[in-house]
Amino acid sequence: MGAMDMQAEQRQQQTFSPRLQHAVRLLQLSSMDFAQVVHDALGRNPFLDIDDGDSDGTGDAPSPSTADTVSGEAADGESDRDFWLNDGHAASRQSAGEDLSALDHVAVESSLAAHLHEQLAGQPLNDRDRLLAQVIVESLDDDGYLRSELSELLAIIDLRPAATMEEMALALQRVQALEPAGVAARDVSECMRLQLPLIQCPEERALAELIIDEHLQSLAERDVQAMARALHRTPAQIEQVCDRIRHLAPRPGWRVGSSQLNYVVPDVIVRKVRGVWAAQLNPAIVPKVRLNRVVAEMFQRCRRDKSGDREAEQNTELAQHLQEAQWTLRNVEQRFSTILDVTEAIVRRQKHFLEFGAMAMKPLGLREIAEELGLHESTVSRVTNNKYMATPLGVFELKYFFSRAMSTASGGACSGTAIRGLVQDMIAAEPPAAPLSDAEIARQLARQGLVVARRTVTKYRQLLRIEAVDRRRRVASAA
Repeated sequence: MGAMDMQAEQRQQQTFSPRLQHAVRLLQLSSMDFAQVVHDALGRNPFLDIDDGDSDGTGDAPSPSTADTVSGEAADGESDRDFWLNDGHAASRQSAGEDLSALDHVAVESSLAAHLHEQLAGQPLNDRDRLLAQVIVESLDDDGYLRSELSELLAIIDLRPAATMEEMALALQRVQALEPAGVAARDVSECMRLQLPLIQCPEERALAELIIDEHLQSLAERDVQAMARALHRTPAQIEQVCDRIRHLAPRPGWRVGSSQLNYVVPDVIVRKVRGVWAAQLNPAIVPKVRLNRVVAEMFQRCRRDKSGDREAEQNTELAQHLQEAQWTLRNVEQRFSTILDVTEAIVRRQKHFLEFGAMAMKPLGLREIAEELGLHESTVSRVTNNKYMATPLGVFELKYFFSRAMSTASGGACSGTAIRGLVQDMIAAEPPAAPLSDAEIARQLARQGLVVARRTVTKYRQLLRIEAVDRRRRVASAA
C-alpha cells in the first residue's frame, strides 16, 4: 500500500469580493436595465431615497465630484438637459421642476392579447361566441401563432351546452380577421395566406398564393428559376411577387407589444463646443439616488441596543440593507464615471470620424483604451457593450468605434469600418444595369491600396444588409 504524502503548494489566484462581483455585473447592463435595478433597490431598501434636489438635510448630499456623476447635474446641468430635450424631443418635455429618468423613456407595454381583446369588445357578439374567441386569443404565443389544436382548447372550455368544433372553427375565423393581419395562424403558410389581401394587384395576389401553397421551400431558398419554370412565368415576374411576399410579416405578433420595441436612449452625448469635441453624460439615464441620512442615523442609534436576539436579527438585516445602499451609490458613481472616461478616450481617437464620417474611422483596440485609463480589457469590453453615444452623425454603440487594423499597400493601416464605408459608397454609385460583384469591389479597393480579400468584401456587404450582385441585377432589370 502506497504511502500518503502531504505537500504545501503556493498559488497566486485572483478573487473578486462580493461587492466587486456585483459592480461587474451592473457595469455590463444597458442603461434601461441598470435603471430598473436601481429602481427595484429604491423600492425595497429603506436607506435609499430619490435625490429630488431638496436641501432639508434629510439626504446624504454627495461631494461636488460625486454629485456631478450620481445626480447627473453638473454646474451647467440645466442647459445640458435643455439641449437634450430640445434636440428633436420637444414633444416629450415635462412641466417645470420635473426631471426625466431612464424609465420615463420606456414605452407603455401593450400586449398582443390586450390589443385583440379590445377589437373583440367592439364586435356584436353574444357571450358564448365572445368567450370562444377570447380562449383562442389567450392561447396565442408572442409571435401571434396558435400552436394548440382546436380540439385541445375545446376540452378545457366548460360551457352548457358544450361547444362544438364548428363553433371553435368559426371563433378562429373571427380572431384571424382581426389586426394585425396574419394573427392566429397555425403555420407559416396560413399566416402568409391571411395577409394576401394586403397585395393590391389581383394577378400578383393569385401568383403569390400559388407560390405560398406549392413552392414555399423554393421561396425560402430564393430559387427564382425553379419557380419560374414550374409556374411558366418570367424570372422578373416571380422576383416581383416574391418581393411582395417578403414584405408580409412572418411573425405578426411582433407588430404589437414590447417584442418589437427597439428604442435606444444614448448614455453619452458628443457635440462640438468651441471647436473641440466634448462628451457628457446624458442626464436622462443617470438614476438620481442618495442615502437617506435620517434613517441611517436612526439605525446607528438603535444598533447600540443589543438587548435581545430579535433586535440583533433585525439589526443584522438592516445592516445588510445599509451595505447594499452604500454599494448602490458607489456603483452608480463608478459606472457612469467609467462610461464617461471610456467615451472621452474614444472621442479623442475618433475625432476624424465625427468630422468626416465612417471612412475616417481609425483602427482601435480595447487594449489601447484600457492601457490609457488603467483598466482591464474586460472592463472596457463591458463598458462598450449596450452603451450608446449620440453624435451629429447618429447614435452608435460604443463598440462600433473599435475595429482591427488592416494593412494598406503603402504600409499604413485602415480600419474595417472605413472599408465598409468604401464598400457601401461603391455599391451606392454603381450603374444599376451593371452592379459590382464582390470580386470587382475587391479589385477596385486594391487599386486604391487596400488589400481586401473577396470573402471579406462579402462579409462587409452582408453586414451592410446589401443583396448579392445577382439579386441587384435582377431588381434593376425588373425595374
